[in-house]
Amino acid sequence: MRTSKKCVKKLLSFAVALALTLTVALPSSVAYAYEPKAEVKTILSIPADLSGKTVILHTNDMHGAISKYALVASVKENLAARGAEVILADAGDFSQGTPYVSTTKGADAITMMNAAGYDIVTLGNHEFDYGYYQLVNNLGKAKFKVVCADILGANGAPLFNPNYIYTTKSGVKIGFFGMETPETQTKVNPALIQGLTFLAKDELVKCAQEQVDTLKAGGADLVICLSHLGVDDESAPDGHRSVDVYAKTKGIDLMLDGHSHTVMTAGAKNEPIQSTGTKLEDLGVVVIDNATKTIEDRYLISTERLQEQVTTAAKANEIFKRVDAEYGVTFAKSEVLLVGDKAPGNRTQETNLGDLITDAMKWSILKAPGALTVDENHVVAITNGGGIRAAIKAGDVTKKDLNTVLPFGNTVAVVYVTGAELLEALEASTYCTPSSIGGYPQTAGIEFTIDTTKSFKQGPAYPASTYYKPAAISRVSIQSINGQPFSMTDTYAVVTNNFCAAGGDTYYIFTNASGQFDTGIVLDEAVMDYVKEVLGGNITAAKYGAPSGEQTQITTGLANAG
Repeated sequence: MRTSKKCVKKLLSFAVALALTLTVALPSSVAYAYEPKAEVKTILSIPADLSGKTVILHTNDMHGAISKYALVASVKENLAARGAEVILADAGDFSQGTPYVSTTKGADAITMMNAAGYDIVTLGNHEFDYGYYQLVNNLGKAKFKVVCADILGANGAPLFNPNYIYTTKSGVKIGFFGMETPETQTKVNPALIQGLTFLAKDELVKCAQEQVDTLKAGGADLVICLSHLGVDDESAPDGHRSVDVYAKTKGIDLMLDGHSHTVMTAGAKNEPIQSTGTKLEDLGVVVIDNATKTIEDRYLISTERLQEQVTTAAKANEIFKRVDAEYGVTFAKSEVLLVGDKAPGNRTQETNLGDLITDAMKWSILKAPGALTVDENHVVAITNGGGIRAAIKAGDVTKKDLNTVLPFGNTVAVVYVTGAELLEALEASTYCTPSSIGGYPQTAGIEFTIDTTKSFKQGPAYPASTYYKPAAISRVSIQSINGQPFSMTDTYAVVTNNFCAAGGDTYYIFTNASGQFDTGIVLDEAVMDYVKEVLGGNITAAKYGAPSGEQTQITTGLANAG
């Protein structure tokens, strides 16, 4: 059982620590995520007569917000009625995010996109959350084109059509090609994408240039990249951001981007990159003049006060009713807000929600006597902060709430590692802390310190990964394991999720485990059972009102616990 404790190292209040975290100086090369340029209009500002125009409407990172597809369909109909030829495109991550798509492993997302009338899409990393073969099955029902150039099969050929030339009724040839983030190989359970290659670094840029050249040679008047690359800081070192690819290629007229959930119509250097945020915060608009075959205007429109398209809305309501009947039942109450933010939050520091989840994971194993080959005091839990996708508000808690927090269908797994391997996992997973990283460890049973004033000593890249093995342990020190002395040579059982156990995110070291097994217990169900059986259905402020304080971060010579 966790208890809050006073830490002699805790010299800063949470507010001061937060201020320090937010004012960390960042090099100018990674400013895109913080300084996007965005022009947002209303639908009323769109000209009433769009005759002679082709309009590309675009979305990205819809993440299961299926009710919003009725708004997209409505705008498509509206602009067509004004005389435009309308093309509807998406830049990926439509398969995951809420129970309304995850309960069918992404299939209902395809249903809704068909209903909305999508024409062409590329893939995001979350399209692979349920495995490559599930994705192929889902896309077999799609009525739209799929383009993605940088994912190769075992034979070295692209898995999907790399590009497509859309010829409008007026004869404008618009060349589309798709680019998937190389981070997919570590952001998806590696066991589900075995045999696939995601081009990275120079090969990624080379692939993009080849697509531009091919489309130009095929007579494309405009070349548009549907990119799921984003502008996140963590993608900067390897040059995997959309701004990096644009800077290193020639001939891309426009990038319609996704992945980083950024609202932007241009990069910090005015690069022609447009992105709509997430869950249809805004809808992207690109206006092409058919006579000159050039991009005449582009911007975002606010989705507030838009009318729904009735048929598409009805299709969404069918899904709502089916899922809510199973997932809408209250099973617990929470006295506190359980933190769901990325940063500051689950990707930067210990959180009360991370504590709840890892406590539940550890309990789910220990409740069965004899399940492990080590003593209970050598059992810890780790889950990646990037796998925690939403908050739980104070009040009633439903299965739908929990499934929204943990939507991937991950199962509870166990890996046996030495103390040295455990330390490497923590060092690799906090290499950029206090900057955000999906692999940030939410933990149970490990008292450790991260010294963010020290530099990460980068070793070689982990195999098939965008992350690096530490050349030496310089930032992380473990004080104790379940209150007992830590040993570099002892064997510890790490209760984790099957994604991390397979080497996902920064946890490649777990693939070297001396032993491991998957319990088959679905993670959200493990948490639900823990809340019901151990907490009596009540998540109290006394236990989870604040992080436990097991984790300490040293910043600018001072320490912040929790």
